[in-house]
Amino acid sequence: MRALNAPAAGEQPVLSDLPTPEAAPGTVLIRVKAAGLNPVDNAIAAGMMAQMIPHEYPLTLGRDAAGVVEAVGDGVDHVSAGDEVLGHVLLAPPVKVGTLAEYAVLPAATVVPKPAQLSFEAAAALPLSGATAVALVDAIAPQPGQTVLVVGASGGVGSYVVQLLATRGATVVATGRPEDADRLTGLGAGTVVDRDLATVADQVLAAYPDGVDGLIDLVSYSTDSMPLSAVRKGGTVATPLNAANDEALAAAGLTGTNVMGGPVREVVGPLAEQAAAGALKVDVQQVLPLEQATEGLATLASGSARGKTVVQIS
Repeated sequence: MRALNAPAAGEQPVLSDLPTPEAAPGTVLIRVKAAGLNPVDNAIAAGMMAQMIPHEYPLTLGRDAAGVVEAVGDGVDHVSAGDEVLGHVLLAPPVKVGTLAEYAVLPAATVVPKPAQLSFEAAAALPLSGATAVALVDAIAPQPGQTVLVVGASGGVGSYVVQLLATRGATVVATGRPEDADRLTGLGAGTVVDRDLATVADQVLAAYPDGVDGLIDLVSYSTDSMPLSAVRKGGTVATPLNAANDEALAAAGLTGTNVMGGPVREVVGPLAEQAAAGALKVDVQQVLPLEQATEGLATLASGSARGKTVVQIS
């Protein structure tokens, strides 16, 4: 099968032929129709997590996918060969199998039927980003009428966070570029702050002098980089980048948490149903062929990606 893979830790990904994986007990083999890109794909390609979790090379990149079930392993009874599905490859040792390939093996715990109303491209853009957004919004637990600042709202996770917050009745202040404003307000943001114009905190405080009630920061890698002064005392902070430091937050009069998305069936299934019903927009901004997947990964690495980037597998 054709697969975009890292031949060794830190080596540039290549598109080459690799053996087709087989379904093992508790897994589902799918013929991949589309694969969603995520920042973690670049981290895996660079070998950044090889010290924490065993990797085996050549390593196929990609974690999210939608496709057609080719075979199921023992113990799998909720999907069958021929079903259209979406799912995610969890980070479990050894890291080797991915979704940027013609075939992929997914843990059955992450595989859900694809609603007929969802395209393969939209379905592939849901699992990890959607599940991360759910975890972040749950961590903030906004009450109707509260205001939440979302830093990095224009990316894949941010597009879901904005919508989920708005659904809960929160007022969303989103950061982005001027060209992102219409798209973000269309997703549910009440205000869009220009991330490049001046300090984000100053712009937010100009509109909300008492500060916002919560902060979801999708771009900062340390607490010092977060616009904490925009959050009122007693407010809550959540981040998926392990950047929330308890002592630093406490010094600012805030509480916070680091979260990880869990793209398992219990989380992804409801998201897929919401998307199929039109209650959740899947913000796919770019669709690339497998031959250009590295271009999508480079865009993600540059921090300039908007919405979700999806790779079609022919």
